[in-house]
Amino acid sequence: MARRSKNQAKRNGNQGTPGWVWLLGGLVGGAVIVLFLLMRNGGDVGQLLPKPDPEARAPVVTDEPVAQDAPEPRKPKYDFYDVLRDKEVVIPDAELNAQAQAEAQAPATEDPAPAASGVRYLIQAGAFRSSSDAEALKARIALTGELARVESAQIEGGTIYRVRLGPYPNAASLAAAKRALGNHGIEALAIRAE
Repeated sequence: MARRSKNQAKRNGNQGTPGWVWLLGGLVGGAVIVLFLLMRNGGDVGQLLPKPDPEARAPVVTDEPVAQDAPEPRKPKYDFYDVLRDKEVVIPDAELNAQAQAEAQAPATEDPAPAASGVRYLIQAGAFRSSSDAEALKARIALTGELARVESAQIEGGTIYRVRLGPYPNAASLAAAKRALGNHGIEALAIRAE
């Protein structure tokens, strides 16, 4: 059997009030307060509870639509819509597909090389204010088997980092590359640069 040291005996000696006395005192004090409140209200517990309002009215239902705040317009995912507007033209999907079909039906003797016409076909997968975001998209594109690059440009006093693929020799190869990115969940824009 373990012996208690003299210090412990002194610490727990007759100097303090035991914990069970404090607990019992708290319970008795709480019971006295509850009895006092019940006696003050004539013993009716219902008077302590909230009372219903007899004059309350239900809201009126109307057929008129309730005016709601207009949702905030969606912010564009990328900042490149207004970038270099004079030198680059975004090619809509319908126009790109029509141009690719026209190239496929053209005679093989024609040379649709972009060097002769001065037109370059590019894909822009995104434009970001942060180079780390651009590098992350470039890495995601690399997992699809495509080769992308990050180009920086000064726009309105700030640097923008664009993720681009290409140049492609014609609209058909551009459309195929854009479809491949779309199949992997990467939205991109076809661009004709002159």
